[in-house]
Amino acid sequence: MRKGTLKQILLLTDGCSNHGEDPIAMAALAKEHGITVNVIGILEENVIDQDAIQEIEGIAEAGGGVSQVVYAHQLSQTVQMVTRKAMTQTLQGVVNRELKHILGKSTSIEELPPEQRGEVMEVVEELGETVNLEILILVDTSASMGPKLPTVKEALFDLSISLNSRIGNNQYSLFIFPGKRSETEILLDWTPKLDSLSTIFPKLTTEGLTPTGPAIKGAIQHFKQKRSLRGMLDDEYLDEQSM
Repeated sequence: MRKGTLKQILLLTDGCSNHGEDPIAMAALAKEHGITVNVIGILEENVIDQDAIQEIEGIAEAGGGVSQVVYAHQLSQTVQMVTRKAMTQTLQGVVNRELKHILGKSTSIEELPPEQRGEVMEVVEELGETVNLEILILVDTSASMGPKLPTVKEALFDLSISLNSRIGNNQYSLFIFPGKRSETEILLDWTPKLDSLSTIFPKLTTEGLTPTGPAIKGAIQHFKQKRSLRGMLDDEYLDEQSM
């Protein structure tokens, strides 16, 4: 099986979107582009916002990803769990498609005999450690997120540390929404580590709107730009090799 790159959007938010495109529609668009959308909802203690929970679950479902609603103190462990779970879920989908292609019928991992199923899951686990991973992180910086941002920073830093043990390459990009002058703002472009979060997060300011849909749309565009740049570099490399 050819190893490629898993692309994920990790959305961290505490409420419903209230500006711009429908985030569920944008998540579905991301899925069409081969990008999984995972969502973590960060709620206030003893507060249940059903509208927010419904949107969080809807975005993840449309984006083919994983959703989890947590309190701030649970965030670090949850970010790591959701990222790993989404990787496994995506890889299982790839393997299921491979099985269908090989066997010529609709066969899933769950339908295999126990011994074969175990062997296939070993392959999935190995791919989870070796496949390249690109995570574009979207952090909601609307007004209500202010007190939660230090916890978000620590959770993302812990995520970076936990994924460092993987053999595959990790690349991260970080957007906030809303930005100072636009609906989204890039804080970190593609980088293998998130060490600079400690200097970036204390400078963040929070705004009123929650443009979740435009943020996901911007993330899709950023992935497309990265792919276009990679294609240009590959073409230049091939041109040089042919000279």
